[in-house]
Amino acid sequence: MWISRLKRVRRTILVLGVANLAVIVSGCVPTLVSTSNCDSASQLFPLYAVCLAACVKLAVMVKVATTQELMAITIMDSPTQISLERKMKYKTWLWWTRFAMVITLLQFLAATFLMFRVSTFVSPDGMPRHCVLGLSPETRGWKQRLQVAFLIMVCFVALAQCFTGSDILQWRSFYATQDDAWKAHYQEVFDHGIREVLCCLGRRDYMGVIEEDEVCSVARLLGDLVSYRASGTGHLEFLAGLALLQNNSQDPESYEDCMEAPAFHLQEAATFHKFAEAAYTGPLLDVGRNPALFLCTWICRQGILTPWSRKWRPKLDGDNWWRGHAAAFLKFVDFPAHVLRRGRICSEKCKATYFVVVLHYLRCVVIAVRGTETAEDLITDGLGRACSLTPQDLDGLTNRIHVMDSSRTHYGHSGIVEAARDLFMQIEGDPGESASTGFLSSLIGDGCECAGYSIRIVGHSLGGAIASLLGIRLRCRFPNLYVYAYGPLPCVDHEVAKACSEFVTSIVLDNEFSSRLSYGSIRRLQVAAIKVLSQDPKADTALIFRLARRFLSASKRHRQNDSQEQTTGEAIPSIVIVDDSQESLQKQEEEFINPFHEVEASTDSPVSQFMETVPTRVDDDGDEEAPEMFLPGLVIHIVHEGNNMSVPIWRGWPICDVPDGYKAYVANRESFKEIMVSPSMFLDHLPWRCRHAMQKVLESRNLYCDVTSESDIV
Repeated sequence: MWISRLKRVRRTILVLGVANLAVIVSGCVPTLVSTSNCDSASQLFPLYAVCLAACVKLAVMVKVATTQELMAITIMDSPTQISLERKMKYKTWLWWTRFAMVITLLQFLAATFLMFRVSTFVSPDGMPRHCVLGLSPETRGWKQRLQVAFLIMVCFVALAQCFTGSDILQWRSFYATQDDAWKAHYQEVFDHGIREVLCCLGRRDYMGVIEEDEVCSVARLLGDLVSYRASGTGHLEFLAGLALLQNNSQDPESYEDCMEAPAFHLQEAATFHKFAEAAYTGPLLDVGRNPALFLCTWICRQGILTPWSRKWRPKLDGDNWWRGHAAAFLKFVDFPAHVLRRGRICSEKCKATYFVVVLHYLRCVVIAVRGTETAEDLITDGLGRACSLTPQDLDGLTNRIHVMDSSRTHYGHSGIVEAARDLFMQIEGDPGESASTGFLSSLIGDGCECAGYSIRIVGHSLGGAIASLLGIRLRCRFPNLYVYAYGPLPCVDHEVAKACSEFVTSIVLDNEFSSRLSYGSIRRLQVAAIKVLSQDPKADTALIFRLARRFLSASKRHRQNDSQEQTTGEAIPSIVIVDDSQESLQKQEEEFINPFHEVEASTDSPVSQFMETVPTRVDDDGDEEAPEMFLPGLVIHIVHEGNNMSVPIWRGWPICDVPDGYKAYVANRESFKEIMVSPSMFLDHLPWRCRHAMQKVLESRNLYCDVTSESDIV
């Protein structure tokens, strides 16, 4: 029994356990043989402190191993059921691991204090001039060697424990290749982690929730996305697969036969983009625009330095007492206060922040929906499971698809659908009323202030997806309505996405990740990363570490290679050599065989079993339980001129200047089902890069727009 348990222990933990035991033994011996004139408390205190810390560490390691085993057994007993017992077992194990981290810190401090005390009693020539750890300066022989070995062992333990992690046992020794067990394990990890982050941000209510809530739903989804662990793939190996996937990626899609984006839509999209960007009234985007002075910029935008202007600013629901969010929005769009008629600043799940602006000279009412900025917005993003759309959700499409057919069900992103329903109630009121008496109807209805005005709903990222679903619901009441979504999330099924093309336009910049981000795309990305790693027989451990590091941060050699590839147009090799000095290392490791290589040949292998659980591109639409989500409406894809689809990350964080121009094409929404692994996939999602790209496209066509002047009304 003990032998089987010992086999579950990580090898590094075994080494550290033996090292701690050696510290205890080698530290107790000097206390027993210490000389009479060197056994004072001040001499032996550092010795006692280090030995006591090692004893406590060994005891805590045993306790952590016990709680870890109990947690794993609980998960194995019911991997698909969320229970209070499982949560309590996980919390017990987590707090013991954190206590072990505290002991590790104390060991490091005790070792530092010990070495400091020893250094004060050693002369410059290396010989002791006073008593050291209970031994006199005249001590020689085995006692002196034991003393030196003790000091070396203390330093080794203090440093090694900082890099070994908190797990005592191997999780794989319990879960093996059981997919449900791995999902349940990471569900608990994400669930507790999200709640702690929310608690640190001031949302303490989430920590005391026992029943299943939206955090559980997000944690379950994230746990499913880490299911590659069941195939035997580690996190570093997965990152290495992503790096190889980037290197082996196919040539970008050709747009030679595609139609250029309509000029009218591009002009309007560029005109109203500033409202979607202005909706980010918090400090998040200021960090990207001005990394060094973001706090000063945000304070200035919020009007904190001019509190006497408060009474002239519009009052918005949920705004701070000095009405800073209204000030920030108006300052960015550079409009007077009277144009902002209504808005809400919200930090609740599935509730969107929005602003309603009236532009009389354009005869237009603009509704700007904010994207992801708070922790609650991330929860809304994470509620990515598909939910069925009601006939009320599809009011604007009644003449285009048979939504009233009870045999046909349409789906949408559950978090976005709920947020759009709440936003509709805010803007237009109770949908059950016979007559429209909501705010929007009272503003645009017959005989009202803005009678006959058009409506433009805009939003970026999450805000764009919510704006699309809101527009689908309002279209039947306000026919002169159009939606512009910049970098939206896929949020509706294929039929709904196609049916709303008449009044919804989704604009995607190059390789941005959000417009390709869905549950199905991430699952397929896992398969692709594992498959590309399995197809490379020379992907040894050293290469995995190099590729993982390469994926997380571009190296100098990577920057040089990207520059050469852009000028010469040569293909990227399947494996990137970081530098020439590593060629000899690879030659010496030619005999190494990648453990994932050709593992797909066996139908019983963990990788094959994992790949069978992931829907393929062909089968996605037929999967009733997990329908594929698509970008809504007409999709305009803005790409670098010359099909330069890989912009290196080293071009700078907030910088948008690219030597080549941009082209805008009408794209097929099917081409956005797969995530493009690229260094620019996150930077392309920044709103100011999209604005810059649209301006470049308009300049190349000799088209211009300016929302501040009536001469350029589009």
